[in-house]
Amino acid sequence: MNPWISSLKFQAMVSSLLFSALLLLFLSLSANAQPYRNVSLSTSIYAGHQNSSWVSPSGDFAVGFRQLDGSSNLFLLAVWFDKIPDKTVVWSANGVNPVQRGSKFELASSGSLQLSDHQGREVWRRDPANGSAEYAAILDTGNFVLVNSGSDYAWESFAEPTDTLLPTQAFGRGSELTSRRAASEANFSTGRFKLKLQRDGNLALHPISYQDQTYDGLWYTNTADSGLQLVLPRSGYFYLLLINGSRLNFSDSPSPGNVYQRATLGFDGVFRQFVHPKASTNNGGLPWLWTTVLSHPGDICMSNRLDKGSGVCGFNSYCSIDNNESPSCLCPSGYSYLDPDDRFSGCKQDFVSQSCVSDGPNKGLLSDFKMVEMPNVDWPLSDYEHYISVDEGLCRQACLSDCRCGVAIFREGECWKKKLPLSNGRMKGEIGGKALLKVGKINSTSLLLPNSGKTKTMDIISRVLLGCSGALFLLSATLLCVFLFVRKKPENLSPKSDPCGANLMNFTYREVEEMTTGFSQVLGDGASGTVYKGVLSTSSSTKFVAVKKLDKLPKEKDREFQNELKSIAKVHHQNLVPLLGFCHEGPHRLLVYEFMSNGSLANFLFADSKPSWNQRTHIAFGIGRGLLYLHEECQNQIIHCDIKPQNVLLDDIFMARISDFGLVKLLNANQTRTTTNIRGTRGYVAPEWFKSTPITVKVDVYSFGVLLLEIICCRRNVEHEMESEEAAILTYWAFDCYKEGRLDALVEDDREALNDAKRLERLLMVAMWCIQEEPSLRPTMRKVTQMLEGAVDVPLPPDPSSFLSSLA
Repeated sequence: MNPWISSLKFQAMVSSLLFSALLLLFLSLSANAQPYRNVSLSTSIYAGHQNSSWVSPSGDFAVGFRQLDGSSNLFLLAVWFDKIPDKTVVWSANGVNPVQRGSKFELASSGSLQLSDHQGREVWRRDPANGSAEYAAILDTGNFVLVNSGSDYAWESFAEPTDTLLPTQAFGRGSELTSRRAASEANFSTGRFKLKLQRDGNLALHPISYQDQTYDGLWYTNTADSGLQLVLPRSGYFYLLLINGSRLNFSDSPSPGNVYQRATLGFDGVFRQFVHPKASTNNGGLPWLWTTVLSHPGDICMSNRLDKGSGVCGFNSYCSIDNNESPSCLCPSGYSYLDPDDRFSGCKQDFVSQSCVSDGPNKGLLSDFKMVEMPNVDWPLSDYEHYISVDEGLCRQACLSDCRCGVAIFREGECWKKKLPLSNGRMKGEIGGKALLKVGKINSTSLLLPNSGKTKTMDIISRVLLGCSGALFLLSATLLCVFLFVRKKPENLSPKSDPCGANLMNFTYREVEEMTTGFSQVLGDGASGTVYKGVLSTSSSTKFVAVKKLDKLPKEKDREFQNELKSIAKVHHQNLVPLLGFCHEGPHRLLVYEFMSNGSLANFLFADSKPSWNQRTHIAFGIGRGLLYLHEECQNQIIHCDIKPQNVLLDDIFMARISDFGLVKLLNANQTRTTTNIRGTRGYVAPEWFKSTPITVKVDVYSFGVLLLEIICCRRNVEHEMESEEAAILTYWAFDCYKEGRLDALVEDDREALNDAKRLERLLMVAMWCIQEEPSLRPTMRKVTQMLEGAVDVPLPPDPSSFLSSLA
């Protein structure tokens, strides 16, 4: 054979072998580089670890732990677009309860998906249908699924959407999207709007009030009896499929190709369809952004025609469409945001309202208030008087001289006077007319504290000092610093900071005395002190306050004051009464709280007229969330120890605020129980207090259960004057009524509650679980809130009557 040919054959053979080897190596490397496909049983990932997610075969989507913006220690269990720079989240499991670094997500050997926090406590769990699963997988559609031995889905994230709909995702009757609380990637908690394809076939957008109350729709598709499924195709028109096979198109043109798509219910209530090129950057090398191709409704501010709730924005604010065609929530003059980080939360007054009490701290003099014009603004609800054929001057005067009036609307010779809080506010040129808003004059002497003149004097002195020579200024400044350092330094507290490291105001006793006009107006008496009403004036606002005074506090009781001060200063939650400052001078121990205008839950709940069912459930949910915060979300776990209606206050929008931390018991991070003397109020005290056993947060759960029954039934726990002796003790009677199906007797034919029978029964069952004698049988407050809000099922509770007799 020709040696040249032999050489070629040899070279070809070597090349072939080399190619095969390289191909095998490439395939091996490719296999190793493939993203996760199937997740096997007993597989775990951990928050903050390098391998903290599983990726779909194409790499388009990932599921796992997503670190929240602005936090190095909080994580969300989520599904997100993984190839684009902003990693947009499309589904989450624990938006309300982010977990800390070191938390674990596991596909357990049982086939259950389990999320537990860094301390091993269960946060979220999903069990496979029919009790079995072989593996989990994140699909290229963005669907995270559990798969059983028959290759069927035993659970899927597509069946439990949060705020986003993806192509191919089924969205049939009964499906719903719930908005997030804010636009920030640091906040995935539940928001204020819900998009639902109703059982009757109507696609509707509903405002919701803190997860418990769904109001009538802001808008409907008017497809009752015909709407079948909302469809977001990979390409084509976004549409609602009707029963007869026809379509109600939402988009004007088909979706472009080679893009990612999503439809998201925004935190502002607008339902938007977005597209994003699959290429990560454009021709200029800049990252692509999501582009809006559909927004509905076009003007949500004007879409709202409801007669309940705050509207698109919170109470006392108004809605306006900005330059980006998105709704903005604005505060009127004299008002500021309740939560500057959540402008949809509503606004509060920065001045003291005109008092209808003749001897109140603000007697309602006309000179103390002014009217501010707001053209094309309206709050269409809360009318209580209507004048016709009047001029603007009369309309102004009618509101200015009326202590109940917060704003007057003047339009074409008509005048409407409205009470606070204002709701459904909107601004648009087509509204016409003007709002005449009554606000306090900041420089009015009647709105300032008696020592306001002293503040002005100090301001003059400081200006004189600034005008002096350098040497004199330095000397004066030095003397002033020394004076402030030694002046009435609080006992037992570090002079370098307040006792809690919080921004609390440290008042002298004289300042508090002036604030309360010599402690002249008593709001209430409690086991740990008397509460007085006062007026606090700062450079930017004037507001009512509640001052709690611990009279003649002996040395052995001083720890009680320290406990309350230290515990409240470190906690900040919308369902807790805010602490503004304190006085710790000589024998005087006082706490200055924000004043809650609607008093205690006891006065509200047990008045002659029964509060609405929706108000009561809203309040119950708020108390639950406040206790959950104290038990699990504070730096130190806090046991309140005295949960009862008198210790729950209601603010100006009837939001529940837990108060009176005088009996708190703090637990260190490594503690779960503690020993202490019996505390609390008879009727709400858990059985373990009487057994000399260590107490845990479950004592608060018990008290909450009793309180929940009172809220449900709108009556006190013990009523000796009941017609039926068996109904005298509520905790006996409630279970009997539940067991015998006599819910109408339990709520005294409250039609609103009976029309919501499913929720009524759920709340009643939760209460029964909370008052179990054995603390380990009681759920945690996290579980309680989940059951209250319908996030998890409530199992049938045991009969608690066997132990309640000992507590009567």
